[in-house]
Amino acid sequence: MLTVIAFLVALGLLIAVHEYGHYRMAVACGVKVLRFSIGFGKTVLRWQRPGSPTEFAIGLLPLGGYVKMLDEREGPVAPEERHRAFNNRPLRQRAAIVAAGPAANLLLAVLLYATVNWVGVQEPEPLLAAPVAGSVAAQTGRLQGGERVLRAGFADDEVQEVRSFETLHWLLTRGALDNRDVRIDYLPPGAPANAAPQSVLLPLAALDVRDADASLLRTVGLVGPWTRPVLGNVVEGGAAQAAGLREGDLVRRVDGKDIADGQQLRETIRASVRPAMSGGAPAARAQTWQIERAGQTLSLTVTPSLEDERGTPVGRIGAYVGTPPAMTTVRYGPVEGLWAGASRTWEVSVLTLRMMGRMVIGQASIKNISGPLTIADYAGKSARMGLVQYLTFLALISVSLGVLNLLPLPVLDGGHLMYYLWEGLTGKGVSDAWMERLQRGGIAVLLLMMSVAFFNDVTRIFG
Repeated sequence: MLTVIAFLVALGLLIAVHEYGHYRMAVACGVKVLRFSIGFGKTVLRWQRPGSPTEFAIGLLPLGGYVKMLDEREGPVAPEERHRAFNNRPLRQRAAIVAAGPAANLLLAVLLYATVNWVGVQEPEPLLAAPVAGSVAAQTGRLQGGERVLRAGFADDEVQEVRSFETLHWLLTRGALDNRDVRIDYLPPGAPANAAPQSVLLPLAALDVRDADASLLRTVGLVGPWTRPVLGNVVEGGAAQAAGLREGDLVRRVDGKDIADGQQLRETIRASVRPAMSGGAPAARAQTWQIERAGQTLSLTVTPSLEDERGTPVGRIGAYVGTPPAMTTVRYGPVEGLWAGASRTWEVSVLTLRMMGRMVIGQASIKNISGPLTIADYAGKSARMGLVQYLTFLALISVSLGVLNLLPLPVLDGGHLMYYLWEGLTGKGVSDAWMERLQRGGIAVLLLMMSVAFFNDVTRIFG
């Protein structure tokens, strides 16, 4: 139920803001607005303020909305009101009215991100876990786990202060998707706060990234923040319980190799897969664990169970691995928070456009396209995590909606702006014949995108 409510609230808010952008700009330009509707289909609620020409309505299907303006192309207009018809307004005003919808979504994203910055959010401290074996970070040979990140940035830009691991996470994601090297300034484990920082360059420019999923940061190697290699809740009947492991056990070594943190222990468990013999299935390999329990050192044999993870067998022990990471409150002042919100909106917008472009030319997988089922799923998950996480989710979806509507597809706002660009360059509008052809092509492309998104949703959630 929470997922449904969170999804409907998100959808209703983002659509209302988008259409309100069109509405307010139309009114400001002197265009008569006849109807403002959220949703399609049968009208479930309508109202009209005294003296206002606009009827406000809510439709049964909350999958979009529209603003109906006075327009001679859609019906007869009284001579005394022709100056208030949309089609008779100057080109710059028509373009502004169309662009105001996506602009409203982007502005909403700025305000939502800024609100999160002002309220403050609990995020993991920028302490690095041991890098994934064979990853970009591991191949540098500089990072072992436990390093505190002070500053980071792209190699061709200035480094900025890193307040939390999430800040670093976002920078690494952008670097991997944009093919830009990332520089990290850090303090080694145990170094005093006033010690001279060290630097490492992660060569992400050479990565061939096609999917923006969980495997992305595994390729980079810095998956999560540092945690102590302590076991949490042990599942009854799991491999951990069968081996005699208990909640609170501190893991020191596995097969004679020192364990630096919880992430390294998770990777060691995942890798406990014996290659399949000819005609046989892969099997879990027994491991020798040295643990510390109540001041005593014990040696136990642990045989993880195998589970399928997107077609790849990985080891699991049926226990929570690693303590919760050390947390810090990240909060910004009024101006700084607003600027950070605008910067994040810009970065997400650029990254979204680049990913779309890479999908068009085949450099990124179409699996990155998500639809309403995935959005609903994440709406519910973020709502359960708290208000701040839900606002962050709303900001991300608002950016996506704004950017999507600016694409040059005839049925979207960007398509209408494309028509106006042609009119501005040639001095005449697009002919009705071409308009019809372009509309059909745009609908076909949009239906194809929706089909791919729905297929990805079903595969991602139920596959």
